Amino acid sequence: MGEPGRDLVRKAPMAIRTKYDAVIVGSGPNGLAAALTIAQKKRSVLVLEEKATLGGGTRTQELTLPGFRHDVCSAIHPLALASPFFRSVDLSDRGLEWIHSPVPLAHPLDNEGAVLLDRSINATAEGLGTDSRRYHKLYSSLLKDWRKLVDDLLKPLGVPKHPLALMRFGPKAIQSAKHLALGKFKTRRAQALFAGNAAHSILPLEHWSSAAFGLLLPTLGHAVGWPMARGGSQAIADSMANLLESLGCEMNLGKTVSSLNDLPDARAILFDVTPRQLARIAGSKLPSSYQKRLISHIHGPGVFKMDWALAGPIPWKDPACYLAGTLHIGGSLEEIARAEGDVGKGIIPEKPFVLLSQPSLFDPSRAPEGMQTAWAYCHVPNGCPLDMSNAIEDQIERFAPGFRDSILSRHSMSTKDMESYNPNYVGGDIAGGSQSFEQIFIRPLGRWQPYSTPVKGIYICSSSMPPGAGVHGMCGHLAAKRALRDVL
Repeated sequence: MGEPGRDLVRKAPMAIRTKYDAVIVGSGPNGLAAALTIAQKKRSVLVLEEKATLGGGTRTQELTLPGFRHDVCSAIHPLALASPFFRSVDLSDRGLEWIHSPVPLAHPLDNEGAVLLDRSINATAEGLGTDSRRYHKLYSSLLKDWRKLVDDLLKPLGVPKHPLALMRFGPKAIQSAKHLALGKFKTRRAQALFAGNAAHSILPLEHWSSAAFGLLLPTLGHAVGWPMARGGSQAIADSMANLLESLGCEMNLGKTVSSLNDLPDARAILFDVTPRQLARIAGSKLPSSYQKRLISHIHGPGVFKMDWALAGPIPWKDPACYLAGTLHIGGSLEEIARAEGDVGKGIIPEKPFVLLSQPSLFDPSRAPEGMQTAWAYCHVPNGCPLDMSNAIEDQIERFAPGFRDSILSRHSMSTKDMESYNPNYVGGDIAGGSQSFEQIFIRPLGRWQPYSTPVKGIYICSSSMPPGAGVHGMCGHLAAKRALRDVL
């Protein structure tokens, strides 16, 4: 397919029809998943994208220096391998190749070796000392049920297909991460490993339901791994677009949609945008009460993102960190809980929890020979204007002294920059809204059918809808299935 993102800029056709079965506004993973779901049913589909490249949160660009390829947003993709949608489409012959690091995750600690999340549940448990048996007991039943769990969790709240598996997961998942970690584990190592995974919820670890992420992500690490796409996350979007082109789907890049008048006639219009954007675009076409719900959609914390071009690998104190594609940098459970709790209160953390990826260690196409790239972000209050570069680099230096000496170039994105890059990231919120259980699953926007709107033929398919954030395509896939039942 060539270099990710570039062939499609050159080849993407302008719309040639005047009427379609479906128009998709936005080309993030959910928009492309919606397009594929409908195009596979032999319906005519047009994808409209404001930017010059497809992909939304799965774009890859040379952000620092020539030859250094950086994932602008998403970088590691356990949900893409686990998702029912991605399991249903074969993208391997469309240019998508997954790379697995030797271990999915490393969590460095002060004055002792890093905690490793290994693909093997036994190997992971062995690294947790006296918590070995407790870890194995907690995750072994989840691992056995992982497909059943994913099938029920990656959809709106409703009657589960696998109630017994969900009953084994639910009572634990509904707890706060801090409560569960302290109740299940006795060692600092196991508690820290759980806390780092739970912090992907972008919720305070005292918040009910934050434990769900601490349970699901390690389970997926054991079941499918935490892979990266060869060449960058752009390859995910490019492979989906390649398949769409083979199905006759049209794509119009550089097309801004400001109102419904900017769209061609279609039986169904699916918006891969946030509720607030839909309110602006659809305007008075929507009932005023529904507009108010769209505008009042609650957005979660933002992120401050950094990328580095490096002269060599990050100089980790613990060599075990070189085995991992992803690192959680935040120390103990208490420290991570403090940082995420501050963010939840609108306070900027002094020592933020940092999520870091080092893809070029395992994918040489990301950087010139002998050099490396690194990617990281931390959570901050929504709309936070502060530059977190020093705070992030200080956290990395804590576990990799001399890191700054290896930096050839750095690129940072504030919450404002994130929203400018992708209008779906309101205030830097990369998740499309607060990831609390009540907002994701309990009648989002006040409708039992979350993807449909009060106007026939208009749907919302972004990560603001169930099952929320992540490169899994299920928001788009399920919205498209609803449109197929309703009007297509």
